[in-house]
Amino acid sequence: MPEDEYQKYEQACKRIKKDNTKLLEQFAQWLSGKGLAEKTVRRHVENADFYINTFLLYEDAIPATEGASHISMFLGYWFIRKAMWASPSAIRENAGSLKKFYTFMREQGKVSAGTLDDLKATVKEEMPKWVGT
Repeated sequence: MPEDEYQKYEQACKRIKKDNTKLLEQFAQWLSGKGLAEKTVRRHVENADFYINTFLLYEDAIPATEGASHISMFLGYWFIRKAMWASPSAIRENAGSLKKFYTFMREQGKVSAGTLDDLKATVKEEMPKWVGT
């Protein structure tokens, strides 16, 4: 990657991470408002954080609002190979956290109903394959 492209990528990642910090704070408040235990809230936020600040920024600067369509690549390939704690239960847990995160994003008007429906359908259809891998 040429130097100027890399700098643009770095700047975009920095801007996205700043936006993501606010999103994750709002997500934590939203989860708490649903009556979830603090430990559960923290786990969902950590899982969403890993997805939006590590995976979505790994090779390209993808904002969280555009990241729902990448869940199959994340849980079916990347997570299994890059996260040393990956296991069938960790895959299920991350899928649950990301469904909650994108439900929150939908309620905030940051993603469409179709985007959320597609994410949920992908999780339902592909979960057996991800866990089997």
